[in-house]
Amino acid sequence: MREADHEANTELREFLRTRRARVSPREAGLSADAWQGPRRVQGLRREEVARLAGVSVDYYIRLERGRGANVSDAVLEALARALRLDGTERAHLFTLAGPAHRRRRAPEAWTVQRVRPGLLRVLGTLDTTPALVLGRRYDVLASNALARALYTDFEALPVRERNMVRFLFLDAAARTLYADWPAAARSTVAGLRLYAGRHPDDPLLADLVTELSERDADFGRWWADHDVSERGHGVKHYRHPVAGELVLGYETLAPTTDPDQILGMHTAEPGSPAEAALRRLAAPAGS
Repeated sequence: MREADHEANTELREFLRTRRARVSPREAGLSADAWQGPRRVQGLRREEVARLAGVSVDYYIRLERGRGANVSDAVLEALARALRLDGTERAHLFTLAGPAHRRRRAPEAWTVQRVRPGLLRVLGTLDTTPALVLGRRYDVLASNALARALYTDFEALPVRERNMVRFLFLDAAARTLYADWPAAARSTVAGLRLYAGRHPDDPLLADLVTELSERDADFGRWWADHDVSERGHGVKHYRHPVAGELVLGYETLAPTTDPDQILGMHTAEPGSPAEAALRRLAAPAGS
């Protein structure tokens, strides 16, 4: 057996298992005989996935046990279709099954991140919109005054605690700040899971996941779902104790040479109540 087969790819195993459980035989287009009557498994059976993907049952079982090596693009495409994966999930599957996922980075690759000077200068020019620089694992590398007023004063926290996921799950204020906290929190967990697929050997990620799983049942349950999400823009709804209701757009920009750092910005429609609310928020932030 080749060396790559000795160590089970647990991320691939759990991702395939959870995706299979979410597709019903009817959704997969199987005949009525397959989905009428009682079934012992939730979602598709392994043999049904194998048949839909055009691979042998033994081969699919091996993949779902995380023992597959050198999986072809054609097989991965077939699995993505069989499991009805969306674009983000498909890309995640390719990442998990690819050879890069089996390589391990040297320990020095995971030193503490520093915000890029250029991004820090850009951040300093943004004084009318909340903005922050996020690094690996949603670490908050820098934030402007409005972002600190909107969320919390990250720069007053110990470096280890400057993290957006920690804020969402461990700061009680976050649960009232977000108008739909469960949706915001689940989306962030799904983004962190996507990061985990790209950086499976990040020891600081492992520490973060362990701590949050132990301290928050919601995080542990949603992390186990293996959902993945990547949203570079959209709308967020806040209920801030000072500014009141805030419906803000958000955009994220990543330098092409350093995708592990992103600049996240909130925007308000000109003349909107949100713009007036941001002015109220800026008053105490700048005093």
